[in-house]
Amino acid sequence: MKNKLLISLLLLTWTAMPAIAGKEEEQQIKTRQSAYIFLGWNTNRIKSQVVDYPKTFNKDEVQAAANVIAAIANSGLGKLYGPGTDEGVGWKKTRLNPEFFQKQEEARKIAITFNQEANELAKVAASGDIFAIKNQFGKLSESCKSCHDSFRLRESF
Repeated sequence: MKNKLLISLLLLTWTAMPAIAGKEEEQQIKTRQSAYIFLGWNTNRIKSQVVDYPKTFNKDEVQAAANVIAAIANSGLGKLYGPGTDEGVGWKKTRLNPEFFQKQEEARKIAITFNQEANELAKVAASGDIFAIKNQFGKLSESCKSCHDSFRLRESF
């Protein structure tokens, strides 16, 4: 009886492993998508105040958004790009280009640049100098665009 129970548990565990692995990848995709949605929201908070409608500039709000962007950049996003996360669905179908896994050095350089620009934006935002913030925000945006151009598939409708 004990052996049958043990064998049943082993078989159940063995057959469930692919499902568990799939869930781990799905969770990475969901977490990654959530992080970038939050990043985008904070990026838009800054853009609206220093690019689109500078008359609405609020130093405290811009600084808070810049600090969030830096926190996200420093949070270890790279851990959310595990093998197999270029396929599958998180909250929606992933748009990670499979070339990401063949071009790890390029991806690493882009990530380092993004991190540096995000940290610099947080420093500049603390100054309250709208022109300096706008300039640094442009640099951050370029680092984002670089990654999108290299590793993000266009959304298909």
